[in-house]
Amino acid sequence: MLRTRLLDRQAQRESAARTYARSIPVAPVAASGAQVTGADGRTYLDCLSGAGTLALGHNHPDVVAALQQVLASGAPLHALDMITPQKDAFSEELLKRLPGTLNQQAKLHFCSPAGTDAVEAALKLARTATGRQGVFAFTGAYHGMTLGASSVSGPGRMRRGPAAFGPAEAQPVTRLPYPYGYRCPFGVGAEEAGRLSARLMESYITDPSSGVGKPAAVILEVVQGEGGVVPGPDSWLRELRRITAEHGILLVIDEVQTGIGRTGTFWACERAGVTPDILVTSKAVGGGLPLALIAYRPDLDTWQPGDHTGTFRGNTLAMAAGEVTLRTIAEQQLAEHAAKLGERIRAGLRELSQQYPQFADVRGRGLMIGAELVDPDAEADELGSRPGDPVFARALQVACLERGLILELGGRGDTVLRLLPPLVLTDEQADSVLGRIAEAAAEAAKGRAA
Repeated sequence: MLRTRLLDRQAQRESAARTYARSIPVAPVAASGAQVTGADGRTYLDCLSGAGTLALGHNHPDVVAALQQVLASGAPLHALDMITPQKDAFSEELLKRLPGTLNQQAKLHFCSPAGTDAVEAALKLARTATGRQGVFAFTGAYHGMTLGASSVSGPGRMRRGPAAFGPAEAQPVTRLPYPYGYRCPFGVGAEEAGRLSARLMESYITDPSSGVGKPAAVILEVVQGEGGVVPGPDSWLRELRRITAEHGILLVIDEVQTGIGRTGTFWACERAGVTPDILVTSKAVGGGLPLALIAYRPDLDTWQPGDHTGTFRGNTLAMAAGEVTLRTIAEQQLAEHAAKLGERIRAGLRELSQQYPQFADVRGRGLMIGAELVDPDAEADELGSRPGDPVFARALQVACLERGLILELGGRGDTVLRLLPPLVLTDEQADSVLGRIAEAAAEAAKGRAA
């Protein structure tokens, strides 16, 4: 069988660092919208969509047409950081979609085509512009796999081996508690945890005996993605904006996964009315093709030529696909669609939790959805939270795949069911997603009982 042959060859040829290929043993051969056809001939509903990259789904006709037009025109596909008509059009479209005071005013810096390099650029810019070294980051964060991005991320696995050396000394990181409601670090719930975390941060800055130097930047995700779809309270984000502004610290918001309509607004930070000093974007901004950049206040543009560079910054096809994607999401109000459909799916999952108490906490914003999967028979903590159940979570994921539903796990111990469907998901497809999860939950629960 072609599927088996492809998967076997991949296992032989590719590194042990493979991730999705292990947990989702599908060999895609065709795709359209929210549907993927595997080499086994089966059709799957894709609620992963390239880890949130495919905002318009697979092979959106307008994106395909834009790519075909570029290919037929003879335009250079690779132009380093030189200007092309496609890059100019993309930049114009992006600038008018940026939040708050960045709108039309921001400087753009195109990076190597991955979000982690854009995070590196943001950290480097903050250090260059302020002359300071330190960074405040948050527990549970995920900002990428390069050394600097790993150093401001939460999971221990991201600082093993080579990642354990160098960045802490070159770029000291102070970690603060993220206001995670279900597993609250203070045991008080998300809103109060946000207040306490912000207060702790300000104390570090203002107390001369804190032992923590004034940082160059604070970096955060408005909704933690790999950390388990954990939304930060609006009040917390506004308080961090106040503190950073008052103390001359740059606020870096990582919108790699949350941006471009994913959370129900074009940018996740807009919900709280907060504008960062530096905004990091990748994934969906390239319309499914590799593209990453930062947008930042013009007065921070203190770099010298070549201070942050890379060969693959001029991806013409990604610029063309990105322009279409940005425009389509805005004109078709897909962020608003994501907000409504996401709430519909979360409501369905909460109904499911009445039957299956393993679904302990359903959360998210827009079409960035998570469900914390726990052992309902285990003892609860003072907040009523129970330990995660990785065995049930993995069984549920496998049972979903058997029913033609692709999704992933995240959070502590991979015990959070994560849904990142394309923003073009239909109501009918959303109902199908819920139906398949319900069937899979019944099988996983039965297996657990046995």
